[in-house]
Amino acid sequence: MAIVVTYHDDLNEVQGDPVMAELLRAPHARAPFDRLDWWRMLEKHCGHFPLIAVARQGQHRAVLPLLRKQRDIVALANWYSFRVSPLATPGADTPALFAELAADLAGQAPRITVSPLPNENGETVLLEQAFRKAGWTVFRRQCDVNHVLPVNGRSFAEYMAERPGPLRTTLKRKAGKVTVSLERHFNPESWAAYEAVYAQSWKGEEGSPAFLRAFAEAEGAAGRLRLGLAFAGDEPVAAQFWTVEHGTAFIHKLAHTEASKPLSPGTTLSAALFEEVIDRDHVDLVDFGTGNDPYKRDWMELVRPRYQLEMYRSKWPGNWLRIFRAALRQTLGKG
Repeated sequence: MAIVVTYHDDLNEVQGDPVMAELLRAPHARAPFDRLDWWRMLEKHCGHFPLIAVARQGQHRAVLPLLRKQRDIVALANWYSFRVSPLATPGADTPALFAELAADLAGQAPRITVSPLPNENGETVLLEQAFRKAGWTVFRRQCDVNHVLPVNGRSFAEYMAERPGPLRTTLKRKAGKVTVSLERHFNPESWAAYEAVYAQSWKGEEGSPAFLRAFAEAEGAAGRLRLGLAFAGDEPVAAQFWTVEHGTAFIHKLAHTEASKPLSPGTTLSAALFEEVIDRDHVDLVDFGTGNDPYKRDWMELVRPRYQLEMYRSKWPGNWLRIFRAALRQTLGKG
C-alpha cells in the first residue's frame, strides 16, 4: 500500500483525522509531550507554530512534531518538554513510514534538528536510520540526561531506606519544621502560592507562566495533577508541580524560597510527594526530566541519555561548512 506524506500547520487538521486524534490523546499518548493538547499550548502560549509531518499508510500513521525556524526545521518542543519523540500507530511499519517521511522532508528544509530524543525504545536509532536511508547526512550526539526512578514494586518506606544517609538525616531533623499540603485538582489560590514561591527562589524567570498554568489546569481537570506546597507557619516556602499518568510520575517544576533554605522545605516536600505517588498512585516510574542537577542523584537511581540528531542535505552549498564543523566536533568528541 502506498505511503502518503502530508504536513499540517493547523492543528485542527490533525484533530480532524480520527486515527491521528486517537493516537495523540490519552490513553494512547502516554506522556504529556506526546499529546495534541500539549502542542496546542506550545502554539498558544509560546509562539511555537507547528509543522506536523505525517506519513499515512492505510489506517496507520507515523508522526513527527516539528516547527519551522527560518530556513531550518526543529523539533516542536521547548524548555518544559522532557523529550520529543516520533509517534506511530500500533502495528505500523515504522521504518518504512519514517524513511518515506525523511525523504519527503528533503523538499521542506536543508537542515533538520531534533532533540531531546529518547532511545529507550529505539526512537533515536529509528530516526537516524530513516534519515540516512533517505540520503541525509546525519550526526548524533548526546545532548542531555534524564534521571528516573524505577520503583520495582517497593513501598515508600523500602525506597527511603535505600536513600543516602545525609538525605535521611536531613528528613529526620527537618520534617517537623514545615507542614505539607498535597492537591490533585487545580486550585487558583494554591497556584498563586506556587508562583509566589518560584518568584522568591533561586530559579530564573519562568519561561512561560501562562503555558504552565494552562497545563496545570488541564492536568487538574483530568485528575493527573499532583501539586505540593510546604508552609512555615502560614507562609508558603516550597512548591512542586508533578503529574501522574500511565504508571509514571513526572516532576515538572520545584522551587523553595531562598530565605527558607535552613528549613530544607524542598526535601520534606519531595519526600511527601514520593510517598504519594509510590504508596497511593502505585507508579512504576518517577521521571525527573532533563538536567544533571546533583540533588537528583539522591532521589533517582537511573540516568538515561537524551540525544540530538542533526540532519543535513549534503548537496546544498549552505550546509557544507556546517557539515564540516559537525564532523569536526564529532571527531574531537570521540577523541
